[in-house]
Amino acid sequence: MTAYRQHIPLFWWLRQWSYLVFVLRELSSVFVAWFVVYLLMLVSAIGDGTYADFQAWSGHGWVLVLNVVALAFLLLHAVTWFALAPRAMVVPHVPPWVVLVAHYLAWIVLSAGVAWVVLLR
Repeated sequence: MTAYRQHIPLFWWLRQWSYLVFVLRELSSVFVAWFVVYLLMLVSAIGDGTYADFQAWSGHGWVLVLNVVALAFLLLHAVTWFALAPRAMVVPHVPPWVVLVAHYLAWIVLSAGVAWVVLLR
């Protein structure tokens, strides 16, 4: 006797918007890992004194395209993560939208701080 196995199409996740966002969010973890590796390579190049070589390598078209795609996926990852925050952090007597806005404000403040440090070396 053989068990019944329902056929699931390869692209089942394209049928609904929520499925697509779910799969893209899971895929975004690969690009988060890429940025970690990229930043570790940057720190290593600065430490080794090979920053000019790293800059030349980073200027290649495929590296730029990869980083732009990775940035888009990181933004998706952050936005979907923040959308889950009010459900994960239940704070008594605080509306969920306050938790969401607080996360976005912290993101903006930290990003501005990093930009200020980087641009005003």
